[in-house]
Amino acid sequence: MSLNCTYIDHGKGGTPDCMKIATRPMEEPQGRQVLIEVAYAGVNRPDILQRAGSYPPPPGASPHLGLEVSGRIIAVGPDVHDRRVGDVVCALTPGGGYAQYCLTDERQCLPIPKGLDLLHAAAIPENYFTVWANVFERAALKPGETLLVHGGSSGIGLTAIQLAHALGSTVWTTVGNADKAAACTKAGADHTIQYRDQDFEKVLSEATQGKGVDVILDMVGGDYINKNLRSLALNGRLVQIAFLEGSKAQIDAMPIMLKRLSFTGSTLRPRTDEDKAAIGQALVERVFPLMESGRCLPLIHQVFTLDQVVQAHQLMESSKHIGKIMLKIKD
Repeated sequence: MSLNCTYIDHGKGGTPDCMKIATRPMEEPQGRQVLIEVAYAGVNRPDILQRAGSYPPPPGASPHLGLEVSGRIIAVGPDVHDRRVGDVVCALTPGGGYAQYCLTDERQCLPIPKGLDLLHAAAIPENYFTVWANVFERAALKPGETLLVHGGSSGIGLTAIQLAHALGSTVWTTVGNADKAAACTKAGADHTIQYRDQDFEKVLSEATQGKGVDVILDMVGGDYINKNLRSLALNGRLVQIAFLEGSKAQIDAMPIMLKRLSFTGSTLRPRTDEDKAAIGQALVERVFPLMESGRCLPLIHQVFTLDQVVQAHQLMESSKHIGKIMLKIKD
């Protein structure tokens, strides 16, 4: 099979307008790879960082943008045994999702939950894999515990709120304005804190009589790190998944010792195919039944066409969105 692939080329990187539509020969699937004809692709914060030159792909990954897609498998590698040509899937990708065709390992492909269309299916992989791996595996959030989600109106934030609420936890979240607070409340947040007007550490301390929360999911970093540590309850867990305000901070580690805290974190893209397959299987078993009953569904903010990718990145950088930003690839 010889195909030319329309894709987004971000050149040497930079501001959003560095991205251009281009064409290249499409590689054939090797090993356990499958080739997907892409219907939709998700836009994610790591795409912004990679385009800007601050998040290089891990060794062996595609140099192109795009970490999640939905679509139809049109070719398979010689070692594929779980997927077939014609399967309709959503998938994590090692890059290259902003394109007409995309390669990924068959173990990173998931079936489409019953009742979901391809648009919503494409919004599943990056956020749901990330939240499940960090909140429910690394931090081991349990029913009855309390979770604080920073940036609750983001795709990651809304996913964490919905899943934690559905699985029996009390959820706090920080947001930038009243509209975002309303969206988070609708998604299942029990309490919202508007961080521009309120100090989340003070609010939590007063509301919990100084006890704090069991788990914090943070993508901010910077000055939030010490505030997070002070806001955790005994045996609390802080999970770091990004550093929008920087990864360096002067940390007072005393709360870690006094309250027996755990400070952990992870990134998804460099994990092995086997690791991602295990996370995906957990989603199919634990999360897909919720989706198929109409719960915990991705919230789509706006859909752009591939030639509007610059506007899509500009919107994400503005932080004015609530939920997922998506690219429509195939009519």
